[in-house]
Amino acid sequence: MGRNGNRRRSAIYHITVQGELDTAWQEWFSGMAITIDQDKDGAVTTLQGLVADQAALRGILNKLWDLNLTVISVKRDM
Repeated sequence: MGRNGNRRRSAIYHITVQGELDTAWQEWFSGMAITIDQDKDGAVTTLQGLVADQAALRGILNKLWDLNLTVISVKRDM
């Protein structure tokens, strides 16, 4: 159980970053789907997929940091 008494559960996350991340990176991001869109500021990439727990989420965010990508949003499906 986590600190707040809830059981750790996997969840679907949508992580949006500024810039374009090639879909070849999907395997490195645990098979998360990668989509690229354009907004008023240029390309944005969304990674979407099942994340096992908060430790796995932190690992994904660390990889994005290592690639020097700016995280725009992190959303969890309820």
